[in-house]
Amino acid sequence: MTKAGKPGIWADILLWWILPAALTFAIVAWFFSDVNWSFVGGLDFSVIYTYRIALLQGLVNTISITSFSLLLGLALGFAFACLLYVPFAPLRWVIVSYIEILRDIPLVVALFWIHFALPFATGISTTAFQSGFIAMALQSSAYLADVVRAGIQAVPRGQWDAADSLGLSRPWKWLDIVLPQAFKIIIPPLANIALGYFKASSVLALLSVGELMTVAVRISNYSFKPIETLTTVGAVYLVLGYFLSWLTFRVERLFKTTQA
Repeated sequence: MTKAGKPGIWADILLWWILPAALTFAIVAWFFSDVNWSFVGGLDFSVIYTYRIALLQGLVNTISITSFSLLLGLALGFAFACLLYVPFAPLRWVIVSYIEILRDIPLVVALFWIHFALPFATGISTTAFQSGFIAMALQSSAYLADVVRAGIQAVPRGQWDAADSLGLSRPWKWLDIVLPQAFKIIIPPLANIALGYFKASSVLALLSVGELMTVAVRISNYSFKPIETLTTVGAVYLVLGYFLSWLTFRVERLFKTTQA
């Protein structure tokens, strides 16, 4: 047993210890040998403190537009996923077409189409902020509708049968039995979509919506400090993205503990 297990032990040591250590050493060696330290020493991050209020306002705008667009997208996603079970084929075809179209086009295309083409088609003009919000809400609703549909399908068939045996009406069966369980199932993919759209909100800078990336570009152009500004903004995205991932993990564990 011991001799047979030795190759596996050495393979684990090679995979989990030696290779990561060698890769880390190579990265550190490159970092200290090839980095232009005189240039790094000349970076001036005091510009971040100078424009801290503007950056904070941009961060608030980013969080606001991401949060509210995802909330609206989640509500629409639940509605579309439920309507896919309505026994009316034309309605299902329209919803499926809506989901596929918005899932298959880039966010920037939806953003430009809503802001520049929609006014010609409808006569209704929107501000850059409104266009960004609408584009993110509509496209996230398509992704979330597909996620919710998968969550509904993952609810055990026995739960549906139990609701029918209790004589629950169709609305109460969905509200009390199906949707709460589906919501628990979709928490991980929902968090991934939320994190993706939080990062994708930087695309809105193309219309100068006023979110964090827009403010960062303006500051870097005005102060001639693009590296300091964009490095700080990247760190902000990293920290908030990590916090969202951690929060999702905690919520998922909480639901699992509650179910147990």
